[in-house]
Amino acid sequence: MRYIEPHGHMVSRVTDDYQDMVSCGCAAVCEPAFWAGFDRSSAAGFYDYFCQLTEHEPKRAARFGLPHYCWLCINPKESEDTKLASEVIELIPRFMDKPTVLGIGEIGLNKNSRNELKVLEMHVDLAARYDQLILVHTPHLEDKLKGTRLILDVLRNHPRIRPERCVIDHVEEHTVKQVLDRGFWAGMTLYPESKCTAARAIDILDVYGAERIWMNSACDWGVSVPLAVPKAALEMRRRGHSNEFIDGVIYQNPIRFMSQSPRFKIP
Repeated sequence: MRYIEPHGHMVSRVTDDYQDMVSCGCAAVCEPAFWAGFDRSSAAGFYDYFCQLTEHEPKRAARFGLPHYCWLCINPKESEDTKLASEVIELIPRFMDKPTVLGIGEIGLNKNSRNELKVLEMHVDLAARYDQLILVHTPHLEDKLKGTRLILDVLRNHPRIRPERCVIDHVEEHTVKQVLDRGFWAGMTLYPESKCTAARAIDILDVYGAERIWMNSACDWGVSVPLAVPKAALEMRRRGHSNEFIDGVIYQNPIRFMSQSPRFKIP
């Protein structure tokens, strides 16, 4: 089995996770910027974090033969402070030329606040100016539908943003259709306690098909499973899906989306 982990927060994982992922057929891992488990107090903290994502984590992954790519932003959970967010966003162009940076992400909304929306628009404008791919975080639980609608409106209202270059992550049964109907990519995050279980994700594939959809594990600081994608592949096989279908979802689809960046390459 071969697969891509298109959304894995590897700075929160130990090296055993890299070994396990490679053993299960992982061909590349892509790490969006995210909340560190606590709120950072200054732009300097984000500068160090961006160095970690673009310089240090690729070296750690390379020890296990795994290409590591990343996305840069200030996560929605830390976007309430618009002054801090502005300072962080000003830092990002310094890292745009790094060979493993794929785009801007994971941007989006957490509590659907006005400040979060303002920072989202700042990120989208940055992505447009530098012609970057976009990876979006949608809110959790009861705010997800409203937040997804707000995010799609922001993206669709920007004249230079193309839906096929944006992936809307953490979709669930009640949000996936509007994402796909508007031409965006949809990401299903597989969690044991929240977001989407493997069974629910496969149900979504059975209803909506596999075009412009990927699976990811996120595998962050919380209760999460770095091998969620290959485990979901086994569940797809148990349900009778063909090897070609499975490969299309967990390997070919992430490649199709991320290959829109000339930096993304599979050895």
